[in-house]
Amino acid sequence: MILAVCFFSLLVLLLARVPIAVATGLVGVCGLAAYQGWGAAFAQVGIIATETVLTYEFAVIPLFILMGAFIARSGIAEELFNACYAFVGHWRGGLALSTIVACGGFGAVSGSSLATAATMSRIAYPQMKRFGYKDQLASGSIAAGGTLGILIPPSIALVFFGIITESDIGALFMAGIIPGILGIVLYGAAVLFVVMRDPVAGPAGERQSWGQKAQALRGVWAVVLLFGLVMGGIYGGLFSPTESAGVGAAGALLIALSRGKFSLRMLRSALSDGIATTVTLMMILIGSFLFANLVNISRLPQNLVAFFEAAHVAPIMVIFLIIAVYLVLGCVLESISMMLLTVPVFYPLVVSLGYDLIWFGVLVVVVVEISLITPPVGLNVFVLNAVLRQVKLADIFRGVVPFIFADIARVLMVVFVPWLSLALPNMLK
Repeated sequence: MILAVCFFSLLVLLLARVPIAVATGLVGVCGLAAYQGWGAAFAQVGIIATETVLTYEFAVIPLFILMGAFIARSGIAEELFNACYAFVGHWRGGLALSTIVACGGFGAVSGSSLATAATMSRIAYPQMKRFGYKDQLASGSIAAGGTLGILIPPSIALVFFGIITESDIGALFMAGIIPGILGIVLYGAAVLFVVMRDPVAGPAGERQSWGQKAQALRGVWAVVLLFGLVMGGIYGGLFSPTESAGVGAAGALLIALSRGKFSLRMLRSALSDGIATTVTLMMILIGSFLFANLVNISRLPQNLVAFFEAAHVAPIMVIFLIIAVYLVLGCVLESISMMLLTVPVFYPLVVSLGYDLIWFGVLVVVVVEISLITPPVGLNVFVLNAVLRQVKLADIFRGVVPFIFADIARVLMVVFVPWLSLALPNMLK
């Protein structure tokens, strides 16, 4: 009964638009007080807050955020788009394909879906409109492509999953690479499907010479170098994920310097954004840990395991039930908040069913990606609506529908072909 009241109270607070950190922290403290008393509840606030801020492994969060802030100001996104456009821009729907691939590349070094969507909307949308693209395909490809930033490493979402479940963050990063590439391929297939049904939606762009293509490729060296440095260092055992975040942030700063983008104003802006984002995420993390402690004390995960064992439910059906819960929650909750609320409940159940936690982490992030573009809360859609005020919100939501089906196909592939997630981590071992 205590736990039911806590979940209901949390839902009411979230629907009332109380910040997620405040809502989870308040409900967590009150629930812990009901079980253990106010003294023990307040003591946990101090312990959890201190451990969250001072634990060495958590330094990976602000460092990767800082790396993304430097990258976002270095002009890499535009060069990525130009390189992709040089090779496929002359195809029907080619500019939308270029946007998807560029979003994947930018997401690989920024780690932020919202930053990817906001940045690419300013670069890709004007080009697509210049060639007569319909708003639905133009905005839908940007909103969907932006979601790739949450999975392709380095990924803040995978970092959070690793922290909550005490999983190997390096292995999680490696596990996200193939499903991330698969997402680019399936989104590309969605673009081709749209232009096959409606050729006017995505006219072909200008064909470029091989000299122009070679020139465009010279601009993407920084992305390849930085991604190879961060992931290659982890994969090769040169440094830990936390150390790789520091190397990535330093590398991103050097890239900005080499491109003439560095200035004191740029540094101040990047540090300010990085600090604000880090503090917000840390507060959410503290609140979620308080709520997770409440869930553990109530023995909800153990009770769920006992229930499904007694009901003789097939493990795969439990996985699909979890996926359904995420799809429903994705309509009303922001992605990271949804992960922090649900993973402490679900991961003991998944482990008891014999599934690999690395695989489950990738599955969760892939499902959570869908929430970034589904109504009524899809954050990437609202980011685009704020940047592209001339595009109707309804047109953006209609534009992402084919990409939602592509995401559902990817979820099914990740579920039924675990190799997609586990091949690279097994090589890492």
